[in-house]
Amino acid sequence: MDAGGTGRAEEDRGEKSGIRTALAGLTTRGRSFLAAGVAAAVCAYVLGQSDLLRVGLLLSVLPLLCATVLYRTRYRVAGSRRLSPARVPASSEARVHLRVDNVSRLPTGLLMLQDRVPYVLGPRPRFVLDRVEPGGRREVSYRVRSDLRGRYPLGPLQLRLTDPFGMCELTRSFSTYDTLTVIPRVEALPPVRLSGEAKGYGDGRQRSLALAGEDDVIPRGYRHGDDLRRVHWRSTARYGELMVRREEQPQRARCTVLLDTRGLAYEGAGPDSAFEWAVSGAASVLVHMLERGFSVRLLTDTGNAVPGEGADGFAGASQETADAAGLMMDTLAVIDHSDGTGLSRAYDVLRGGNEGLLVAFFGDLDEEQATVAAKMRQRSGGAVAFVLDSETWLREPADVPGPLEGSGERLRMLREAGWTAVSVPRGASLEELWRLADRERTGLAAATGGEGTR
Repeated sequence: MDAGGTGRAEEDRGEKSGIRTALAGLTTRGRSFLAAGVAAAVCAYVLGQSDLLRVGLLLSVLPLLCATVLYRTRYRVAGSRRLSPARVPASSEARVHLRVDNVSRLPTGLLMLQDRVPYVLGPRPRFVLDRVEPGGRREVSYRVRSDLRGRYPLGPLQLRLTDPFGMCELTRSFSTYDTLTVIPRVEALPPVRLSGEAKGYGDGRQRSLALAGEDDVIPRGYRHGDDLRRVHWRSTARYGELMVRREEQPQRARCTVLLDTRGLAYEGAGPDSAFEWAVSGAASVLVHMLERGFSVRLLTDTGNAVPGEGADGFAGASQETADAAGLMMDTLAVIDHSDGTGLSRAYDVLRGGNEGLLVAFFGDLDEEQATVAAKMRQRSGGAVAFVLDSETWLREPADVPGPLEGSGERLRMLREAGWTAVSVPRGASLEELWRLADRERTGLAAATGGEGTR
């Protein structure tokens, strides 16, 4: 008996809550009609005018009736969203496709479709959908654009139901949302000759492991698709399973892209700031090196490597190039300033072995950090540094970047340690600086009698 009483109490509370929801959905028109009806009824009572009372009742009942009917209407509507593309460079547009399906047996009334988007992507899109027949669907789309990289949630999708008279509006929300990833702008870089690549790169990407004869063959297990002519029968008999020859082991050139994210190393903020230029530059070099067949990793001043899979955190050899690039682009999309004050953690990672080509994007370097950066060159096959110090970055944009200007003593320390160091003025083009770095390296190689490899 108590349980039944509790059930009735909960039902009563539900009905009261439903009534409050319906009344809260009254539009300005509906509230005006309701207020006018009440006022007319009061005046009719005071003046004794029965005709005015009927008008007042009509004005009062109409919005309440519309709210009740709209609240009790049960549309079965399915909504979906599709991003094209889901990963877009900064300052580029993406299109969002919305689809609404009426899965009920009754036609819908007037629907207002609204999607929630962050303000940085543009105004909130709204669409008015006329009657949707049973089993029918409607598709609409809108465009979003952001100058700021990041990950932005889209949704949830909202449907606003309204009656034909516009007296009441109720909102129904879907639970799902999607994420738009805005990655840094990527600038196409020209193929230049940089040191630090594997010896004989181009003609000798593969280093021979067995050239002396049959005894030097290093076998491995048979894999689907292997040529049967490579079956090594002696090893097959020894191990009891089908083995094939592995005469050559691919040796891919490596490249580490170092990004200095220290907050104290950069001035300003926004899409045209020095830090955003450095992030965009790192993204451009990563994509360029992956396209050239390098095994690449992204390293920050905190010592964290991305993607961090495979040997020593390099990607590109065992992973698909597109997957590796996407993972690093997603990381750069949300990367922010670090609280660190030095580059020692990155140096600890780099001093562990020969990492091939090293391309670094440094912020402002004091004498101590310039010394640490100079030591990173010791075991690297080649090193190129782009220095965005406050002195040169706060100047006016340069038409043609000059060689090694504006960084003074810090650039000299890097050059003496073997770096190809370039100062980055505000508004500089990475493509021009990339060519400038090649010319600086070529001039240094000619002066010392060395020769870079492609």
